[in-house]
Parts: sequence; structure tokens; C-alpha cells
Amino acid sequence: MARTACPPRIFVNLMTSPPPAIHPDAVIGTGVSLGHFVVIEAGVTIGEGCRIGHHTILRSGTQLGAYVQVGDHSVLGQQPMRASNSAVTTDKTYDGPLIGDRVRIGSGSILYAGCRIAEDAFIADLATVRENVQVGRKTIVGRGVAIENECAVGAFCKLETNAYITAYSTLGDRVFVAPGVRTSNDNFVGRTEERFKHFKGIIAEEGARLGVGCTILPGRRIGRDALIAAGAVLTRDADPETVYVGVPARAIGPVPAEQRLDNQT
Repeated sequence: MARTACPPRIFVNLMTSPPPAIHPDAVIGTGVSLGHFVVIEAGVTIGEGCRIGHHTILRSGTQLGAYVQVGDHSVLGQQPMRASNSAVTTDKTYDGPLIGDRVRIGSGSILYAGCRIAEDAFIADLATVRENVQVGRKTIVGRGVAIENECAVGAFCKLETNAYITAYSTLGDRVFVAPGVRTSNDNFVGRTEERFKHFKGIIAEEGARLGVGCTILPGRRIGRDALIAAGAVLTRDADPETVYVGVPARAIGPVPAEQRLDNQT
């Protein structure tokens, strides 16, 4: 029986992959590890001991402190891209971002120019942190979390999987945001020119806790150590150290003493 000729096999030597593309004015500290196909643009500074994953892009002006870890396929320093009818995004060009010492950033994350991430924070896989956002030290930003532009997040916060923090919001220290929490900043739901005068995110004061899948309407203030239960819809301000449940959310009593922030170790 005649044998059919097979096409020649092609072997790829991974050891000959192209080196990282590094702009000549980038500053890279000692002991830095760079993965395959890393792109480092002009004005980037990388502190000592950093680890940068494969296919990661550090855009112009990105500043990394010491011992920062960045996962594969992440983009740091992305400039905002404005849609023609965007209500809250501008055409401004931002510097940065500034990433503090020992920050860990997961795979597939996007950190925009102009954001500030304090030391020891953790940004999980597929998270997005927009321009003009501040994230405090030792805060955890979970998988798939989106923090929109012009937000401030305090220290020791925990934002769990797929939470959405709307633009112009402020979270104090030690705020807990459970998975799937939804926030809003537009009471006009995208209609009429009047809405442009009234954009306002949420305010969650120190130690506030937002339960799984709850919804916080625009401009609502959640008092210190208040608890918004799972699935609740908060349509008015929440008093400090008070539990809110239901749709619309209503107060049902104080946060138990043993759960209050002041009684934690």
C-alpha cells in the first residue's frame, strides 16, 4: 500500500521567543523578573524585585514600587477612551498609575492611568480600576470587580467578586462589599440633560457592610458600621450601626454589639 507523504513538522523553540519590548528610558530595578512578550513603554519605573507576567503591558508613566507582582495579560496605565455620548468620561490624558510596594495584581486586570494603589493592596484577576481612583493599603479588590472613575476606596476594605462601584463613590476604611453588589450614580437613568447636574455616587462610611446582591441608589450615604442585608434596595440614607433589610430597605434594629467594628480585635 502506498504511503501518503506527511507535511514536515515544525518545531518552535520557546527559548528563542522575542525578548520583552523595553523603551530605552524605562527604569528597571534590580532583581526584576519579566515574562515573555512584555511591553514597557516610555517613562515607566519598576522597583526592585518586581515580577511581571507574560504578555503584560506597562503603558507610559506607570510607576511600580518594590516587590510588585503583576499577572499575565494585564494592562497598567490604560488611558480612558471616551464614547461620543459618554456622560462621565473626559478626553483628558492622565499620568501614572502609581502602584505601591508589595501590591499584587492578578491576571487579565486593567488599571487605568491616574489611579493610585497603596502598598500591600491586592487586585484580583479580571478586575478593572479606572482613572482618578484611589485604593487604600491592604484593601482587597476581588475577581471581576469594577471600580469606575473618580472613586476613593479606603484601607483594609474588601470588595468581593463582581461588585460594581459606580463613578464618584467614596468608601471609608474597613468597608465590606459582598459579591454582586450594585451601585448607581444617575437617578435619571440616562435621560434628559438635567441628569448632568446631579451625578452622585454612594458614600459608605467606615466599617459599613453591604450584603450579597444589594443595590444602593445614587447619592445614598451608609453610616458608620451600618449593615445592608443581602438583596436589599437602599433608597434612602442608612443610619450608623443599623441593620437594613428589604425592598425598599427599612431599618429593623441595631447591629449586634459583638459585630460592631469597635469590638473587633
